[in-house]
Amino acid sequence: MVVKNRLESPKSEAIHRVSEAPSASSNEDNMPAPVSDEKMQSLKTLTTVVYALYAAAFFSGITCIVAIIINYVKKDDVAGTWLESHFRWQIRTFWFGLLWGFLGAITWIIVIGWVILAANGVWLIYRIVKGWLNLNDNKPMYAAA
Repeated sequence: MVVKNRLESPKSEAIHRVSEAPSASSNEDNMPAPVSDEKMQSLKTLTTVVYALYAAAFFSGITCIVAIIINYVKKDDVAGTWLESHFRWQIRTFWFGLLWGFLGAITWIIVIGWVILAANGVWLIYRIVKGWLNLNDNKPMYAAA
């Protein structure tokens, strides 16, 4: 609340209001704080590592478990940055890949499972490569709305 002194001008009243504005730490609009260049580089490197872990899952499946855990643990750190779209891309790739992998595995006995698993493998490679290329070009995965 602004208490107006009789000697204050309207201009000084505006200055008081500005100085009484909520600080950035109150985060009234739930907007994330700006991220430094050093932090962004660190997050970009982490995102690269996560793509590498997803790619390594073709040789050792456990790496995709490590990757999805990193995605969920660090998700708040990338909130509000262009890297957030990469994390969303990676998380969706994991869950849809797991779904189609499961469907392919349970229908393996009939030939359709082979087709599902092959299509899933191609789709996973596409998602990893497209994401990694966009990351390398400093582009988000989804166009801004």
